Amino acid sequence: MLITPRYTNKLSLFFLFCFTLLLTLFLSLPWVNAKETPEPKPQDWQINGILAALDDGHDQVKGYAFKQLVEYNLKYLKLLSNKPENIAQKAAQILKDEKVDNSVRGSAAEALGNLGQAAANYVPDILKFLKDEKVDKYVRRSAAEALGKIRQLKLEEVVVILNYAYEPNQQFFGITSENNNFEFWRFWTYFLGGSSGEVKTLLTWLGRPQAIPDKLTHDEGLKTLKLFLKAWEPSRDLARLHEDLAKQIAVVARKVSWQPGDILILEKHYNNLKGLNEADSLLSVIVNLKGWQWFFNARTTILIHAAFWLALIFAYPKFPQIQAIFFWNPWVRRILGVGYVGFLLTWFPPFRRKLFEPFKPSLLADAGLDNFYDQSYFPESKVKVPTSGDIQPITAALPSIQGQIILEGDSGLGKSMFLRHLLQNSQRIVVYLPAQKCHKGVIEAIQDKLHGQAQDAGFLKNLIYSGAIDICIDGLNEVTAETRAKICQFVESYFRGNIIMTTQPLEWTPPSTAKTYYLQPLEQQQIQEFLISRQPRLPQDAKIQGADYAQACTNYLTEVLNNQQAQEELDAVRRILSNPMDLTVVALMLSQGKQPNLFRLQEQQYNLMAAEYQQEWKQEFPLKRFSAAVYQMRLDDKQALPADEFHQVAMSLEDEKYKMVVSRQWQDEKGEAKKEWYFRHDKIMDFFLVQNFLGESDAAEGLLVDRIPSQLFVLLGRLFIFAHLKSSIALQKTLNVARVEEKSFELVVDFLV
Repeated sequence: MLITPRYTNKLSLFFLFCFTLLLTLFLSLPWVNAKETPEPKPQDWQINGILAALDDGHDQVKGYAFKQLVEYNLKYLKLLSNKPENIAQKAAQILKDEKVDNSVRGSAAEALGNLGQAAANYVPDILKFLKDEKVDKYVRRSAAEALGKIRQLKLEEVVVILNYAYEPNQQFFGITSENNNFEFWRFWTYFLGGSSGEVKTLLTWLGRPQAIPDKLTHDEGLKTLKLFLKAWEPSRDLARLHEDLAKQIAVVARKVSWQPGDILILEKHYNNLKGLNEADSLLSVIVNLKGWQWFFNARTTILIHAAFWLALIFAYPKFPQIQAIFFWNPWVRRILGVGYVGFLLTWFPPFRRKLFEPFKPSLLADAGLDNFYDQSYFPESKVKVPTSGDIQPITAALPSIQGQIILEGDSGLGKSMFLRHLLQNSQRIVVYLPAQKCHKGVIEAIQDKLHGQAQDAGFLKNLIYSGAIDICIDGLNEVTAETRAKICQFVESYFRGNIIMTTQPLEWTPPSTAKTYYLQPLEQQQIQEFLISRQPRLPQDAKIQGADYAQACTNYLTEVLNNQQAQEELDAVRRILSNPMDLTVVALMLSQGKQPNLFRLQEQQYNLMAAEYQQEWKQEFPLKRFSAAVYQMRLDDKQALPADEFHQVAMSLEDEKYKMVVSRQWQDEKGEAKKEWYFRHDKIMDFFLVQNFLGESDAAEGLLVDRIPSQLFVLLGRLFIFAHLKSSIALQKTLNVARVEEKSFELVVDFLV
């Protein structure tokens, strides 16, 4: 029996395996190397056939035509005689035809998408198609994808896409699932919006975001509300998006700390939300803001108003129009000042100073500070303090004008000099008033110094009452009882004001609100100190100066205060030397190498001046004529000398060696320089006044009996200190005149005795 070898079967199996492997490899190679089938290039006849099919009455035919059109590449369509724009127009007409089946209209939308830019004008038609919820969601999906091939959508267009994120019962397209497919529409919102900043912000709040921001800055909140306002109208027909947008507007409104400037945009949203529950959130925010807005507006208005008046205050000193129109006009100040301006001007010290600042030269004009040198003032004069009766240096007892003060002292003790010292060193606004200028009233006298600007007397009174301006009234003894009564009434009415008054001893009833300080004559140890202290004010060409002057003072005082003389005469000498005015004349005469006669100082000084006048002007000093002019000046209640008629006289009297008058320079309303001369002291004026009453002539008697006014009669009492007047027959006859007032008569008798 033959045996067949076994290897034959094994070889067949191996061969079969190899053959199968090679066959598989061979068959797979074409698949691996195969290229994607290119989109076909259409021919004109093909496109014409598609366009003809689009006019067919059956919707399904149109659908096949659009599907076939999508198969062709857009770049080839541009080469055909039928331009893409023409094809797009045809597709758009079918898309807009609601009678056409929705699936066919969806295919038309796809075809428009394939046409690219040629279909850009028909994007609104595609969006309108998308809004129709009767259209199948799969068809809408195709239409949305078609839009992505045409152009980027604007915000008002992209909200149509976003609206479908809210569609209920959505499913993944082509996949069965219970999950909503809103993510598709969120993606296409990003995609079609080009991922612009507005779209990103919109999707942060709308379209079912995973979470909304917990906090917002003011700028972020304002930006978001502006975007929501822009999206409101386009979303009005998109119910679900519109509802969510309203909710998110309210959420953003509650998350931000708004400012008054945001009220406008909040009100726009509130008007849009009226009728919805969310409107209440906007309303509460607006009401709260309006409360703050009122506050900030009021604050801003007040600040602007205050800045306006502050600017006026700083411009006030330089512009008379501002002074008259805004500040001293009661109606303008009260109405435009809204009440608080007048209050601040009255009670705020810096503003009060501003009110009087431009008038400061006028307020102090009568004080003659131009001719006052504070270093020459003798501060060691003493006063008797009313409360304790202590004797103190006047500068310590009265360092400033505080309260209401009467400074009483005999002529020449330095009352007016002390007032000038106070004025020179005061940091406050002060007005200096000679008592004669108060004959109409103190308020009227101050108004005259304000150049007519202070027409509102009531406002001026308030300023004085509040202490805005200190008042100096000099020489109460030189005015009538009527004028003093007006001054007293003013002082008692303005008891809060700072007022100082000076007077010589007289019979009167001082204001009950004022304290009287009594200026004391110089004590014996002060007399030499005073004489030495005059050196800085001696004439530069004085014959005796320095140590020689000091020695001359010592020698003179040793001589006149000699205890060997009669006690009565010694007392008279001490009384004259204790008077700073008389001592000043003594100092001037000693510096000229003259021996002063204490009982005829003014006459002696006049003689020296008259001798120099004759030498300089080559004529005799016109004593009688000048004295008559001084008398008339006193009758007319004038202070300035008649310089036009007596210019040479004024120049000689002003000479540094005599200083019988002082000059004051000023400018009139036209800006022209003016100069006036005034007697340096009443004693000097008295010397010239008395010349009118010397002798026994009928003229002297007529002056006393027929022409003397009541206000001048008291002045005559002071003139009787001149010893040689007691022998005047004219004065003796005057004492018998029946018209003389009783009190004035008593003063005259006192002096005569």
